[in-house]
Amino acid sequence: MKITENLSIKESEIDIQAIRASGPGGQKVNKTASAVQLFFDIKSSSLPEIYKERLLNLNDQRITRDGVIVIRAERSRSQAKNKKEALSRLQQLIQKATVEPETRKPTRPSRSSRQRRLAEKARKSRIKEMRKPVHQE
Repeated sequence: MKITENLSIKESEIDIQAIRASGPGGQKVNKTASAVQLFFDIKSSSLPEIYKERLLNLNDQRITRDGVIVIRAERSRSQAKNKKEALSRLQQLIQKATVEPETRKPTRPSRSSRQRRLAEKARKSRIKEMRKPVHQE
């Protein structure tokens, strides 16, 4: 399966299982396994180490703690269409990891923004001070 122009993964690294789709259905609902569940083990794949690391660091609910990507596709009634959709989602996820993140340039707040922040803090403090009950002595 081709990910980018110079990156591809073997079909043997992807495990695809047919399962029954959830949700309402007709007479065929309990007979056909049209949904597809795709499993891709990041750690034992042939991807370069940098892409493996980026994939494992992604905050994505489809990636398990063991480093396995689990994608479930059940939109279509056709198992072939669901398989194609699951593979394209895997491709998009891996392409996301191939993009190098931009390095952050540290910046400092300007003097005027610091003054505005402190003025706003003082204003809020005065408002909250007025909410306190008055003590008579």
